[in-house]
Amino acid sequence: MLFNCECVLLLLVGMSRFKSDGAVGLSATIFVVDDEQMLLDLAEMILEPAGFKVCLFNDPQKALIAYAASKPAPDVLVTDYAMAKMSGMDLIRECKRLNPRQKTILLSGTVDESVYANSPIKPDYLMAKPYHIHKLVEMIHSLITS
Repeated sequence: MLFNCECVLLLLVGMSRFKSDGAVGLSATIFVVDDEQMLLDLAEMILEPAGFKVCLFNDPQKALIAYAASKPAPDVLVTDYAMAKMSGMDLIRECKRLNPRQKTILLSGTVDESVYANSPIKPDYLMAKPYHIHKLVEMIHSLITS
């Protein structure tokens, strides 16, 4: 999904006002998977100042390989839904097969909850794109502390 300049500008303006409360330190690792580099860069700009260790992947298959090898598993997996090689739901399903307690956030500008309504595997949160950076950070904090 392509974002217009206005959406990117709104995200950047919001980021300039973001302040970390320091509640979660660098010990929390977040895997972010999206096949659009600009959105990975934005996620990194949002999450690193909030105190998270961020691992970025533009290929869901490479993310799955890294996930399987990671010890310990990331605290949260944030993934786009629509990607060329594997959907975000497929990635979530495979990661939860390896670690059923994996916390996940599915990002999408094209689908809603119906995409996983009949699936036994569901993300913890679904977030519509474009999203407010504060909401993403809040969701991650919520998942880590739950």
